[in-house]
Amino acid sequence: MEETGAIDFCALERELQAAVAADEKYQRENDAKFRAIHQKVASYEEFRDIVLASHLKPLEKKDKMGKKKNLPWNSYATQAKCKQDREMELAQGLDGLPETSADFYRTWRRCLKSGQERYQFLFQLGGHALGRIFQTDVGFGLLGEFLMVLAEHTRSEDREAVLQILQSLSGTKRFGLNVDLLSQVEKDSCRDLFRKLQSMGKNCGADSLLEGTAEAGSAALQEEQNESERETHLEGAGQQKEADERLMKELVKCYHVN
Repeated sequence: MEETGAIDFCALERELQAAVAADEKYQRENDAKFRAIHQKVASYEEFRDIVLASHLKPLEKKDKMGKKKNLPWNSYATQAKCKQDREMELAQGLDGLPETSADFYRTWRRCLKSGQERYQFLFQLGGHALGRIFQTDVGFGLLGEFLMVLAEHTRSEDREAVLQILQSLSGTKRFGLNVDLLSQVEKDSCRDLFRKLQSMGKNCGADSLLEGTAEAGSAALQEEQNESERETHLEGAGQQKEADERLMKELVKCYHVN
């Protein structure tokens, strides 16, 4: 007989390994940040390079000596194989949505090469999943990349989902520090993104008003019933607009948009 409620030790082991990897990555990058600060680096770009290269280790003498280099005799065949490996890696990497920040980082860096691919990936995950994945901390440099991708590819029909993504990210730990460490280009993209979202919100309000006018025209046939429906619609639209304005003000403050 099968036991009910059996523990899946393989799943627990995978979850533990992912948690350990994420913790090691956080500690490594955090140590690199303090090293960069103590070294008094000259620019943000230099600071960022130090953190992004925190996983690299210096070569030892045995790593550089005594190893024979094998040069490919057919470079075209090698390039074709690399392309084939890249396509296979992309298919495997997007087989399932990431559950941890380590899974996300691996997919984001290795499998998603274009801005459109990264935008679709963020949109597919949504704000709730991103908030859960990065509840401990958004990896160094990722927030700026998110803002640049969203600023370039956000569409009017995606506005609500993008606002949810921004709201979820603003609730992660050390979010204020990540905002302070944005480069000037990333800050400019952030401002462009919020301008787009505000413009889209105004257009949505105009569309809602036009729909209400059309409903009022048809109310001449069924005045009592449709008038009540139109008032309910306008009242709901007004409440939604107020909630949207409050959310925008909150996010503008969180993301330090001037």
